Amino acid sequence: MSSLSRELVFLILQFLDEEKFKETVHKLEQESGFFFNMRYFEDMVTNGEWEEVEKYLSGFTKVDDNRYSMKIFFEIRKQKYLEALDKRDRAKAVDILVKDLKVFAAFNEELFKEITQLLTLENFRDNEQLSKYGDTKSARGIMLAELKKLIEANPLFRDKLQFPALKNSRLRTLINQSLNWQHQLCKNPRPNPDIKTLFVDHSCGQPNGARAPSPVTNPLMGAVPKAGGFPPLSAHGPFQPAPAALPTSLAGWMANPSPVPHPSASAGPIGLATNNAALLKRPRTPPTNNPGLDYQTADSEHVLKRSRPFGISDEANNLPVNILPVAYPNQSHGQSSYSSDDLPRSVIMTLSLGSAVKSVDFHPVQQILLLVGTNMGDVMIYELPSHEKIAIRTFKVWDLGTCSMALQASLANDYTASINRVIWSPDGTLIGVAYSKHIVHIYSYQGGDDLRNHLEIDAHVGSVNDLAFSYPNKQLCVVTCGEDRVIKVWDAVTGAKQYTFEGHEAPVYSVCPHHKENIQFIFSTATDGKIKAWLYDNMGSRVDYDAPGHSSTTMAYSADGTRLFSCGTNKEGESYLVEWNESEGAVKRAYHGLGKRSVGVVQFDTTKNRFLAAGDEFVVKFWDMDSGNLLTSTDADGGLPASPCIRFNKEGILLAVSTNENGVKILANSDGIRLLRTVENRSFDASRVASAAVVKAPPIGTFGSPNIAVGTSIGDRAASGAAMVGMNSDSRSLVDVKPRIADESLEKSRIWKLTEINDSSQCRSLKLPDNLTAMRVSRLIYTNSGLAILALASNAVHKLWKWQRNDRNVTGKATTSTLPQLWQPSSGILMTNDISDTNPEDAVPCFALSKNDSYVMSASGGKISLFNMMTFKTMTTFMPPPPAATFLAFHPQDNNIIAIGMEDSSIQIYNVRVDEVKTKLKGHQKRITGLAFSHVLNVLVSSGADSQLCVWSTDGWEKQASKQLQIPSGRAAAAPIADTRVQFHLDQIHLLAVHETQIAIYEAPKLECLKQWVPREASGPITHATYSCDSQSIYVSFEDGSVGVLTASTLRLRCRINPTAYLPPNPSLRVYPLVIATHPSEPNQFALGLTDGGVHVLEPLESEGKWGTSPPTENGAGPSTASGAAGTDQPQR
Repeated sequence: MSSLSRELVFLILQFLDEEKFKETVHKLEQESGFFFNMRYFEDMVTNGEWEEVEKYLSGFTKVDDNRYSMKIFFEIRKQKYLEALDKRDRAKAVDILVKDLKVFAAFNEELFKEITQLLTLENFRDNEQLSKYGDTKSARGIMLAELKKLIEANPLFRDKLQFPALKNSRLRTLINQSLNWQHQLCKNPRPNPDIKTLFVDHSCGQPNGARAPSPVTNPLMGAVPKAGGFPPLSAHGPFQPAPAALPTSLAGWMANPSPVPHPSASAGPIGLATNNAALLKRPRTPPTNNPGLDYQTADSEHVLKRSRPFGISDEANNLPVNILPVAYPNQSHGQSSYSSDDLPRSVIMTLSLGSAVKSVDFHPVQQILLLVGTNMGDVMIYELPSHEKIAIRTFKVWDLGTCSMALQASLANDYTASINRVIWSPDGTLIGVAYSKHIVHIYSYQGGDDLRNHLEIDAHVGSVNDLAFSYPNKQLCVVTCGEDRVIKVWDAVTGAKQYTFEGHEAPVYSVCPHHKENIQFIFSTATDGKIKAWLYDNMGSRVDYDAPGHSSTTMAYSADGTRLFSCGTNKEGESYLVEWNESEGAVKRAYHGLGKRSVGVVQFDTTKNRFLAAGDEFVVKFWDMDSGNLLTSTDADGGLPASPCIRFNKEGILLAVSTNENGVKILANSDGIRLLRTVENRSFDASRVASAAVVKAPPIGTFGSPNIAVGTSIGDRAASGAAMVGMNSDSRSLVDVKPRIADESLEKSRIWKLTEINDSSQCRSLKLPDNLTAMRVSRLIYTNSGLAILALASNAVHKLWKWQRNDRNVTGKATTSTLPQLWQPSSGILMTNDISDTNPEDAVPCFALSKNDSYVMSASGGKISLFNMMTFKTMTTFMPPPPAATFLAFHPQDNNIIAIGMEDSSIQIYNVRVDEVKTKLKGHQKRITGLAFSHVLNVLVSSGADSQLCVWSTDGWEKQASKQLQIPSGRAAAAPIADTRVQFHLDQIHLLAVHETQIAIYEAPKLECLKQWVPREASGPITHATYSCDSQSIYVSFEDGSVGVLTASTLRLRCRINPTAYLPPNPSLRVYPLVIATHPSEPNQFALGLTDGGVHVLEPLESEGKWGTSPPTENGAGPSTASGAAGTDQPQR
């Protein structure tokens, strides 16, 4: 087959895959033998579909092709044979032996005899070589790993394991280019030809059928000589319904609750029929008619800015899919001729904030100002051209005395709060902040650093989940929703409560105020997937509807207010991005390409009445509003969390995206780059913002009102100028910028080096005061509040250090800037574990802390003790040895259930309340040394001194998978029974495994090893390691006393802290860390428990802010395993 024919097969494979012809795709892969789909192969092997496995393989190789192929078929048939024996199905085993395995007798008769003899054994595991055979799942997993290696090494599979890099819907693109070419050759080309078939060449004949509208044009674009062309190809033919009559009330949502997408393009208003043109934010020339065509295509983009009359061969190969000189019929939404080139995808700056970003919003007038809210409750305003933080407010209740008792009690226990939403008012003079605890803050902003307290509202019981501004009755209001299942409306000037809307049966997740002409309303969504709509009255909800997949959903309108979209993620991690037909309350179009296992709720935004964007799977994904298929995506040069927070500016030329490293990346298109450069070059100062930002609120408008009258400013002039250049498709500015960015990146990669900290002046460290007997620190943990550190020494005594609130430490959290107190109750008693008859020095100590820090469960070789953390009194003891407990973990959903790892290698699932062992899990060969629950996957992962990992379902407690750690060659003998620890990443899917020889990242529940890091031997064995609280870093302690800081997503060492930085010189005493613990909310703070009994807290210098810088990303570094999802449990150290 020729090279071009081979490439055509790949195009067809892509087309079939996009159209979801799943069986046909794999049949063509097999019959052509061009592409071996390893993922499909893995799924078949994992499911034991042996006939399909061999049939698929037969398209690429035969049993006797070479030794690799022979081994592949042998391993598959041997596994099939062993599974039959395991099921005691002797007849089937004999059949497999004769039909499938006998062929190998000619090559190795002895092996065939040995396999035959397995029939005589009651249990084939009695054969020494098969003694370690586990269950079916684990055996298939082990075999699959071996098969993958054999396939990759087999020369017959060379160049068949990688699918070529193709743009989306490449076959459609080529067909469109062909049609475009044919149309150029027409003698009498029609402006809008009607295509009915691909079976014959096109030529323009007499008009037939309805004509499409004239193209949207713009005088800035100049003449468009031949604006004819074809409607984009789609999976469905053109659909031309009569325009639907618009319903006259919200009840339209209730009238036809069909979840099936409707192809009609008529997105009628939610209230009365309205003149859409009056609502356009940036009105364009409207079409002459609307035949209601709805093309659900791949990468729909307009070509008006680069259509040519003839001889387009030099451009044809570069045209994105469906770029044809065509007027899109769906023009009732006031679209203009933007293309995907207009999307902001170039990273132009990164802002480092110091804590995780939860919400961002661009100023509606001065679009170079970015508002940011963080998980630590900080509100910040950044001026982008200068990269400067021009205003900041940390979390603080302004008037605690007026707050509810519930809020006061919550703050007394933990004086911190995360931000759920920050948003500018439509005119940019107010800032709304919704916190995770009860309250809303409204700040007034007069430009520069002039940020003043305006209103403090004790809005909801529990978390305030969302906040928005609206203009009912010509009055600016704040709409809030919360964990208490209620929506409330407040006067934005006085703070007076105006409306309370009740009716949701679950926490309200988001609100979306809007208006159609004189009808003002609010959409609300809840965590159970219910959508409701409210008018500003007390008549209750007008709409009760289910979000796709019963997901936690946010809703947003296009900029011109005519199209409604929603994006959400359900509890299973399935995400949905859809457009709604408001008139019918039905999904009009679903957008494909979101992940099936999203972490957290996927956030989205709209821009230019044309594009949608969502943060998902460590990238930002883009869609054309008129196409269900993914348009493009960007990873923003890497470093994004699994579900990044995203926000466009008003013009859609800048995009803010949150990062793993507690920062925000600013992406820009050519206009955005030009805007920032223009302002930067004019020595922008904040006083100019003040003069332009002080504007009056409009008398009436919508949320994000387009009708605001504001004075012209540098930002406005630059933005409008940039937009004009964008219309002319002038991308010359990119030529100026990209090489500079590339050069900077190259320069950074040249000069990057590992940060070495050798002296106490290079970091902040604090040795915790201790007047008790100094004994080796065996276990160490921060309390979940971050206010204290708990240690368990080898003599079975616990020590608790508490930090006090004072002027130098206003939060009272653990810090190196103030000394804590070694705390004891007035009774003077110590929390001391039962040691029975054992020597505590020989025991394996363990403990676990309850979520509310009120009690600790602990053991040091004797009974397990439950202590009250306030009084230090022993509440109860249970489970006397033997066997002794060696690891403890609380169930994430039920503090009464604990998993107890035992000295005898078993795991006991114990109910404290009824004093009963629910079940025993057996799968390890040596004592249990680590346990970690995932509340996302509903599994428990265990690790043992046998260097084995096991996955157990928390539903039925059956074993799902097991994996032996890959010990580096030459180091296995040094660590025959070394402890192995496990800890879940915040995303609850990726798993950190710690062994004295290595750090490894696995993906649960299949335990696929994604990355492995083996330290230099000079450091000595690893003594312990743990994730930072945001899971972006891994702190590793070594026997030589040093601590390494790794970037979690790449497992690359970026900083080494040598013992001379935190220990006084003492050559006669060898001191090193045994355990390391990380602060629950400060990602750059950690504590070390040492062999001499000392506990040290370390932080980077304030001027540095973090431990070193990440090395430049290398090609092939693999997918990031990092995530920005929230977690709750502190791992045991």
